[in-house]
Amino acid sequence: MSNNSSTKKIVFTEKAPKPIGPYSQAVLVGGFLFISGQIPIEPSTGKLVENDFEIAVKRVLDNIKAIVEAAGGSMDNIVKVTVYLRDINKFSSFNEIYKQYFPKDPPARVVVEVSNLPKNVDLEVEAIAYIGG
Repeated sequence: MSNNSSTKKIVFTEKAPKPIGPYSQAVLVGGFLFISGQIPIEPSTGKLVENDFEIAVKRVLDNIKAIVEAAGGSMDNIVKVTVYLRDINKFSSFNEIYKQYFPKDPPARVVVEVSNLPKNVDLEVEAIAYIGG
């Protein structure tokens, strides 16, 4: 790949959890930032946020925010979000917090209920941002 806009760049920040497997926090290529699924892990301690769904949602979205900012963007740059919930009945609670992070012109989004997630968490969120190219 000789074109700089097509060069793959790995994005990493200490303000988000270190990957717990063979993946990167995010990859920037062609102006698009592909953010790996984030679960509610507190970056400073590596511990899960447990027993409070609302705090877990905030932690996940703060992790995504830290990653997009490390790549030079903001939450406004996010164009697509995929949300995995273990309990679709928490959809309304999720939305109440989510809309605080995307107060205007929210990204496209998919929300699906799943039977299980890594470390038995209640949610995982992945995102795609357009940073420019």
